[in-house]
Amino acid sequence: MALFPIVIVMVLYFSSIPIAFALIGATLAYFTFGDVGSPPDLVLQSFITSASSFPLLAVPFFIMVGEIMNYSGISASLMRMADVLTGHMKGGLAQVNVVLSTLMGGISGSANADAAMQSKILVPEMEKRGYSAEFSTAITAASSSIAPVIPPGINLIIYALIAQVSVARMFIGGYMPGILMALALMVTVHIISVRRGYKPVREKMSSPKEILLQLKESIWALLMPFGIILGIRFGIFTPTEAGAIAVVFCTVVGVFFYKELKWHHFPIIMKNTVQATSAVILIIVAASIFGRYLSWERIPFLLTQSLMQFADNPWIMLVAINIFLLLMGMFLEGGAVLIIVAPLLVPVVTAMGMHPVHFGLVIIVNIMIGGITPPFGSMMFTTCSITGVSIGSFIKEVYPFIIALLLVLIVVTYVPSLMMFLPNLL
Repeated sequence: MALFPIVIVMVLYFSSIPIAFALIGATLAYFTFGDVGSPPDLVLQSFITSASSFPLLAVPFFIMVGEIMNYSGISASLMRMADVLTGHMKGGLAQVNVVLSTLMGGISGSANADAAMQSKILVPEMEKRGYSAEFSTAITAASSSIAPVIPPGINLIIYALIAQVSVARMFIGGYMPGILMALALMVTVHIISVRRGYKPVREKMSSPKEILLQLKESIWALLMPFGIILGIRFGIFTPTEAGAIAVVFCTVVGVFFYKELKWHHFPIIMKNTVQATSAVILIIVAASIFGRYLSWERIPFLLTQSLMQFADNPWIMLVAINIFLLLMGMFLEGGAVLIIVAPLLVPVVTAMGMHPVHFGLVIIVNIMIGGITPPFGSMMFTTCSITGVSIGSFIKEVYPFIIALLLVLIVVTYVPSLMMFLPNLL
């Protein structure tokens, strides 16, 4: 009976039931039909109170930022900036693809949003310039894994709420692994491009004047993530207030500077924001009440006891945890893995002496790799469905990028001093 709700969750999820309803259904079944001595009314109360958390207001604000940028000209400006910086490199458009995801990470914060946008904009252009559709799709999916790692990614906020750590420290901590992921993918693109003869977009490197002119145009989009971090750091506003300020900032930039954001865009933006927010908040609340079942059955404690047998060798424990997370990421959507697994493993790594902020970076990088890994990687499905590339062809092209990201995961896991350097400044 103790593990029966977990079985229910897996059965419902693989039956194409949304993860939120799978978690809610399993928890209610446990407290309603199980002989546990706790009335189901308490679960329903927990469902309501979980949605009343003030920090959760940050989620719709940052989702709305991602929607506004699609209509405000910010993403187009960032694409031109990426082209100026990397268009001269081997595999020019593929390099632009990676840099654009890195620049957008602080704004869109969503891997699937980034993957969908670049699949529609960049992949057709890459095909025109001689890149195969399979390679273009693979690098688009792989580069989209960077977006949620760089602030203000929604997963950073969700993990901070689950682990009860500083959102600001999670935000600033995301820069180092995000940059490492970008560098690893750019090196891989270069190697593949040299072998296949993929040419640069530009004949030569952009001049300093050209870079400065493009920087002047793109400065408003580039300043926003740093403004959020500095504002939180100096106590000017809270993470929740930062989301609201970011919405206003992007709106002003889109209307008065880039002049592409129009009034008729706002109903579409609001509709998309409400739909995306509803899905995210429902999952968070569902995970909260599922946590009541986990606590009732002492599953986090039992898991901790099981893994503590490796306590004399933390390296082996971290290998076991990473393999477990990678396997979960291959079968479940990344957000679902984060919400289900984080409450279980945070007590384990804390007892081991690992900082929860460091572990948050490990788990988020891990689940992003899972998002491009068969059989159920969400970014894999997003990009392939838009570009029309078969899953089999995608897998053949994406594995070098998965290897590159796994090397980054090793660094993120085993070099805590590097990962915690920026957060410790706070």
